[in-house]
Amino acid sequence: MAIGEVIQGIAVAAAGAAEKIKLSMKGLPKHIAITIEEPASAYVKDIVFTAAKLGIPVVSFQLLHRNYEIDDVDWLAQFFNDLSSWRFLQENQFKVSVLGKWYDLPSRLVEPIKKVLEDTKDYDRFFLNFCINYNGQEEIVDACRLIARQVEAGKLNPEGIDKSTIKENTYSSFFLPPELIIKTGFEKKLCGFMLWDSADSKICFAEKPWHEFTRADFLKAIEWWQRA
Repeated sequence: MAIGEVIQGIAVAAAGAAEKIKLSMKGLPKHIAITIEEPASAYVKDIVFTAAKLGIPVVSFQLLHRNYEIDDVDWLAQFFNDLSSWRFLQENQFKVSVLGKWYDLPSRLVEPIKKVLEDTKDYDRFFLNFCINYNGQEEIVDACRLIARQVEAGKLNPEGIDKSTIKENTYSSFFLPPELIIKTGFEKKLCGFMLWDSADSKICFAEKPWHEFTRADFLKAIEWWQRA
């Protein structure tokens, strides 16, 4: 399906076609990050599908905060089990990465994550990131630890440390910072999401919960980014 057909189809489905989506195909963001406030995987696939059709190479989701409940682990384990069988990832060569201390979580979640990472490790056309058991301040602290070890080992001169040094040691070192961050829910704060990478990001507050966030809302956020 052509990109124009995807946009037109989504626009028609939005609000009974009462509100048209005027999206330019020139100058789309290369990396979009999205926060999910509640434990629900609905619409993740819709957003990933739409981003791929638009040719957006990197999409990141914040799925699980550090202060998680045990039930959150169960729904997320099911989500990754479903993700591993989603043929769209393989057909479009999505490399899946997980950012954060996910390896500290129960094995019933760690194992499905490992499987998806292994199955997609050789892909490099699109990149799908999930922040799980993630804290932006801890990410920077961990980067500082890695840099300190390099200095201690004599591999790095302290005078040579700059912004790029920090970036190279963050969880997201391989990815461009997000140009657009979409904040779902009603709180107008990021809670440390991609703290280092968000310095120059435009932040779109969706002002609706994730379970009501649709493909049309995703396109509207990109349209806002193009105008902002």
